[in-house]
Amino acid sequence: MQFPIVDGIPVLINDQNSLFKRSDFVSRKDTTFNLSRGQLVFQVDRLLPKLSRNVTTKGNYRAFAELLLKRCANPVVLVIGGSILGRGMEVLASDPRIQLVETDVSFGPRTQVICDAHDLPFEMNSFDGVVVQSVLQYLLEPARCVHEIKCLLKPQGLVYAESAFMQQVVQGRYDFTRFTHLGLRRLFRNFEEVDSGPVGGPGMALAWSFQFFLLSLANSRWTRRLMYTLARLTLFWLKYCDIALIDRPATYDAASGFFFLGRKSDTILSDRELVMLYRGAQ
Repeated sequence: MQFPIVDGIPVLINDQNSLFKRSDFVSRKDTTFNLSRGQLVFQVDRLLPKLSRNVTTKGNYRAFAELLLKRCANPVVLVIGGSILGRGMEVLASDPRIQLVETDVSFGPRTQVICDAHDLPFEMNSFDGVVVQSVLQYLLEPARCVHEIKCLLKPQGLVYAESAFMQQVVQGRYDFTRFTHLGLRRLFRNFEEVDSGPVGGPGMALAWSFQFFLLSLANSRWTRRLMYTLARLTLFWLKYCDIALIDRPATYDAASGFFFLGRKSDTILSDRELVMLYRGAQ
């Protein structure tokens, strides 16, 4: 089977197994990202205050990097959904000892390989770590991706995942699933847990909910842009509440998203064991 190379980036898409086609990338068709988004809109968006704050992400990545470097002097890490640098990933990207292999189903400033997370074209037991940040909710079959991750990791290899819980649709037609804390843990039931918990709390979730309420009132592209700007200017402060709320039991029932840091294991977490791990307030 022959695969095209576009601007030096191999397009390793299996047309028979993927939602995407190799021709999508050869013709530069938009997939999960709008590549033709105007520069003015992009620059204005950068200037507006953000509604999101991933409270624990930077610390999680520091812990992930430390564990990687304890087991290997020069770890190789696969990044799924790596067309842009994920929030908090600077600790990995700036360390010359850590080699990142960054993949996505969209071109971007950091894309090295185009491939589908359901069908990763790498040798088994070839990576020391895998990062799958804000990707699982956009997959048709997240469990299939996690199975691929386990196959690609070396024995005792590490995975770091983040996924949405209380968030609205943000990837249009490519947005499918949300996970509770236990739902994400069950997805990684073939892994030993190192740590897990909320990344964004109820403050962020509330800000997003009100933003999408305002957007539901709009009936044109320009009124949507106006409502979007209004939300960003008036609701950004809510995310700072999460600094105080992130570790509270009730946050496990209302978080914007969760993370999982785990180690490849031969032991499977049973569902009876799973429900005993509930940390919420109910």
